[in-house]
Amino acid sequence: MLGAIVGDIVGSVYEWNNIKTKDFPLFRDDCFFTDDTVMTCAVAEAIMNGGQKDDFIDAMKKYGRMYPNADYGARFNRWLMTDNREPYNSFGNGSAMRVSPCAWVMEATKDELSSEGKRLAQLSAEVTHNHPEGVKGAMATADAIYMCRYFFDSNNPAEIKRRVKEHIEKEYGYDLSKTLDEIRPTYRFNETCQETVPQAIVAFLESTDFEDAIRNAISLGGDSDTLAAITGSIAEAAYGIPEWIKDKAYSYLDEPLKEVLRRWEKEVSISNSEK
Repeated sequence: MLGAIVGDIVGSVYEWNNIKTKDFPLFRDDCFFTDDTVMTCAVAEAIMNGGQKDDFIDAMKKYGRMYPNADYGARFNRWLMTDNREPYNSFGNGSAMRVSPCAWVMEATKDELSSEGKRLAQLSAEVTHNHPEGVKGAMATADAIYMCRYFFDSNNPAEIKRRVKEHIEKEYGYDLSKTLDEIRPTYRFNETCQETVPQAIVAFLESTDFEDAIRNAISLGGDSDTLAAITGSIAEAAYGIPEWIKDKAYSYLDEPLKEVLRRWEKEVSISNSEK
């Protein structure tokens, strides 16, 4: 999930000041975490608390109210700040930006995607983003992370990328045929899953390492922090994150969010050791 947080922090300064190049400082002094980071941590805590519907709702409302100025969408913000616990049929990209923890508790079963991981990914979306496109965006992102976690071979990265592309296109109907150079000139700000998730996946597919994936996503413009959060969550599973990038990302977080990350890393370590 740290990959999503890195992408969010790096993209934070470009969301309303898009750039169309990969040549930029990865971290700036004025970078900051946004709702992408806050809700990713909320999803992680929900899973650690049991991974049921109420756990997701409670965690999102808890962290949303802890960080009321994290730049949530208007409808999500209304949901956060009221006692309403019902979803509101959103197909915004928020479901995909926050889903990554769900893919880190998936157990590998050959090429089969874990039913528990799928349940968590779907539920993490449906508590607010219950429109079919909102659920699809989260599920596609989780599948890509899962496949990279278990099947990425650094000696043959093209093969897993081919398999990810084939699976996402077949299972979810996203068109991943356009290259970044074809997408970039006309791509504009868009907060929907259907106009964010495919582009974020292509940014990963064309990458050479974690940093390159983040730069690819930012270079498209659009909803930069969320694009990079989704791409970063997949790239982390494939490449890992360089230590210096991890350390730098942590420096932008406050203690409550760092504590969630520490507990999550311990949880995932224990969970994976038991499989």
